[in-house]
Amino acid sequence: MVPSLLFEIMIIVVLGIASQWVAWRYRMPAIVVMSVTGLIIGPFFGLINPEQDFGALYSPLISVAVAIILFEGSLNLSFKELRGIGKPIFRISTIGAFIAWILGSLTAHYIAGLSWTVSFVIGGLFIVTGPTVILPLLRQSKLKPRPARILKWEGIIVDPIGALLAVFAFEIITFMTADNPNPTQLLLFFAASLFAIILGWALGRGLGWMFETGHVPEFLKSPSVIVIVILCFTVADEIMHETGLLSVTAMGITLANMGISSISDMRHFKENISILLTSTIFIMLTASLEMDTILRVFSPNIIGYVLLMMFAVRPLSIFLSTIGTALSFNEKALLGWIAPRGIVALTVSGYFANILTDAGYEDAAILTTLTFALVFFTVLAHGFSIGWLAKKLNLSMEGNPGVLIIGSNPFTVELAKSLVKAKRPTVIVDSSWENLSIARKAGLTTFHGDMLSEQTEYHFDTIPYDYMLAITSGRSFNSLICTTFLPEYGRTNVFKVSPHNGIDNGYSKDVVSQIGGRILFDKKFTLEDLNEKVRNGFVVRQTTLTEKYNFETYKKDKDPSTVFLYLIKASGQLKFFSEEMRTVPVAGDTIVCLTPPIKEKSKIEAKLNNNQNSKQ
Repeated sequence: MVPSLLFEIMIIVVLGIASQWVAWRYRMPAIVVMSVTGLIIGPFFGLINPEQDFGALYSPLISVAVAIILFEGSLNLSFKELRGIGKPIFRISTIGAFIAWILGSLTAHYIAGLSWTVSFVIGGLFIVTGPTVILPLLRQSKLKPRPARILKWEGIIVDPIGALLAVFAFEIITFMTADNPNPTQLLLFFAASLFAIILGWALGRGLGWMFETGHVPEFLKSPSVIVIVILCFTVADEIMHETGLLSVTAMGITLANMGISSISDMRHFKENISILLTSTIFIMLTASLEMDTILRVFSPNIIGYVLLMMFAVRPLSIFLSTIGTALSFNEKALLGWIAPRGIVALTVSGYFANILTDAGYEDAAILTTLTFALVFFTVLAHGFSIGWLAKKLNLSMEGNPGVLIIGSNPFTVELAKSLVKAKRPTVIVDSSWENLSIARKAGLTTFHGDMLSEQTEYHFDTIPYDYMLAITSGRSFNSLICTTFLPEYGRTNVFKVSPHNGIDNGYSKDVVSQIGGRILFDKKFTLEDLNEKVRNGFVVRQTTLTEKYNFETYKKDKDPSTVFLYLIKASGQLKFFSEEMRTVPVAGDTIVCLTPPIKEKSKIEAKLNNNQNSKQ
């Protein structure tokens, strides 16, 4: 046991983030690493048991964290994303959810041996996937846009629906089996659900109005959002249990579709909070399990139930509900397989296990074991298979890391051509058709639009591109691009061309240089210099280093005007040269540079000399 509650909190938070890092470093599913970590420090070694140690605070903390995570996910649900996927989303969230409920309930009764009451309650709950498990998988798998958006929308929309279905099933069965049925309770359930939606919408509109009219200062906006989310969830949940999830989802969707710029500015803060909470909660939940619960997972009826839910119920619900939609067979197959259960299933099943047991349903004692089995096996199976299956079904954007170049000009065209030759997905983005004509004539992939505009955000898919290079003539614009996309791409993957021109014309070099983005190549080379070199016949050339011909020798052989562009490591990793680059090229690495056409001149001169000699 740990010496204090504070020490236990420290362990949970540190291990949660450490699990995320291990998952990122070794390209493993984060939810799998977190679950295993929780089991090791909890039931396996008995170091902590958060449910016992936190006491009465355990359930409220979990509930509030789930509400914040669900709200953060719903903030990404803009109705503009529904273009082309609205019909599948509606079908999966309604018809698909209903089919999954009925089939899941039948499976729970006939395979797991549960009573009809418990089966229909748990069947409703198990239709959920949720942002706590879906969003980490989408971050790692690089799915194509359509299936990724469908999985995201389904996970966030169906999350509160599943919890409400479980409550609805319980209320209906209680009503039907009562000696003196009272319809008031059913009416209260529907009224509470409607109130939760209206409350979420009203708080979302009110908060949005206050932000737009300046009634909330910038430094209070993020704290205000968190506080209002907790208020929204708590008020709705106190009126009717589990309607709080519906309320915060409605609030998030309302704010997401109001077009408030400050909400977009806070999105990265909320994502950070969401990642921290997801990591912490998974550790807490799995560490709180008992060894008896884990051992009972391997009983034949529970294993059979889990397998049928994964290989029959989910695929059938997807294929039947998407008949007549534009989804391809491969997309249906992927959606029919990927359905990991997560935090909502674990927390709500614990609530219903107590309620049903108190109501006299003794078989409800197995609910925690059943839920953990489904959560653990789906997280494990889907977490490790989503990338592989997406590649097999041609629904993955995985491959060599791509490069997104902002700005079309003679230099960027030559740079892009060399990257394409190196088999790196490359696109040039520019808001000027005239500028883009240079790249289009060269046969390069282009996109017409402003990277900072909302339209580009919804129409241009950035998933295939790991690096962003801002190489336009607008120095401040380059810095603004880098600052905007730095949280998304990471500090080491965002670059801009040097803003320094050596002339003091009132332009603040220090400010723009430090806003965001690394300086590409060398700060002495501005875009004007690079374009001038291309116009003067400089060529892009690549050289592979060897043990005898190392980097130092290579640099000595090069003309001082050579621009070192990027490095392709022997492992295939791409690194752009900059003054902050710490990697030293070694044997097996390939260096690509922009160099004077010395060899070409020598060849031309030799050819001219040969022609003159032959004439003589």
